[in-house]
Amino acid sequence: MSSSARRFQDILAASGIAEQVAELPQSTRTAAEAAAAIGCEIAQIAKSLIFWRLDTDQPVLVIASGPNRVDEQVVSDLVGAEIAKADADFVRAATGYAIGGVPPFGHATLIEDIFIDQDLLRFDVIWAAAGTPRSVFPIHPRRLVEITAGQVHRVTAGKQSPIDQHV
Repeated sequence: MSSSARRFQDILAASGIAEQVAELPQSTRTAAEAAAAIGCEIAQIAKSLIFWRLDTDQPVLVIASGPNRVDEQVVSDLVGAEIAKADADFVRAATGYAIGGVPPFGHATLIEDIFIDQDLLRFDVIWAAAGTPRSVFPIHPRRLVEITAGQVHRVTAGKQSPIDQHV
């Protein structure tokens, strides 16, 4: 197992999560690649996207369902400040991981603004990156909300649904 995947496996264990990191021979860098490699629906892939909060220079994490395109204005409204897409250097500095392998927690810095796509909560199991573009791990979406203390919202364009909540 690569050092980044092993480091994340240690984070899982420290968080009380028994699931194991799976390091696959094929790429899981994109949601489509991950779903094909795992054999699950693309919507079960939890992609961790880092944005840059312009007023504080802090990272914002959005954990989105695989096929969903995050609407930056929706996230800006949730944060209460303008955001921008983070570049690779910002992502690595904030998380300790490269784009394509960013897990949803266990980052190098504390990320306070965390939003979880409500569409992930319809599954019994979702899959997220585990430190490399070839490693993943399974987790129940409610457990992900609990561990990250993320706010569950619609992160795509459209009206907020009644199930939007801070969990």
